[in-house]
Amino acid sequence: MSIIVKFFVAPDDTSAGLALQTGPGRAFESLSFGNFDPEEAVIEWECLLAGGSFEELVDAGEPRIVAGQDNDGCVVFAISPRLSTALVGAGPSRLRDVAASWAQLRAEDGEVIDTEIAEAIVGELAGLVGSARRHDQGVYCWVA
Repeated sequence: MSIIVKFFVAPDDTSAGLALQTGPGRAFESLSFGNFDPEEAVIEWECLLAGGSFEELVDAGEPRIVAGQDNDGCVVFAISPRLSTALVGAGPSRLRDVAASWAQLRAEDGEVIDTEIAEAIVGELAGLVGSARRHDQGVYCWVA
């Protein structure tokens, strides 16, 4: 799997959608990762942090696509307000627990994500969400 994942801060869906073709670039505060399915990950993180089931979130339209299609191309999607709230409200030990649980979920599906990398992804995303909220902006994800 070779996927580029960039979580980034944007003022609104329209601005975030402009990142579709080339990514968020320098115009937006961002984090870069790779080689995991971020659409699946945000649903799993929300389930782990805030409860609910994977199926319920998918049925509710999460993650909400802002631009692009969900097959064979770049896509931009929004991090849900519920996940954002849960990430900001979780302390470091809770974020570590969620990261470890997520790594375990991925391992059960045959995908290896090192626990330290999982902790970095979840922890850094929580920091990015906190920064976005201080500036009354949202967090989005660009996938290529």
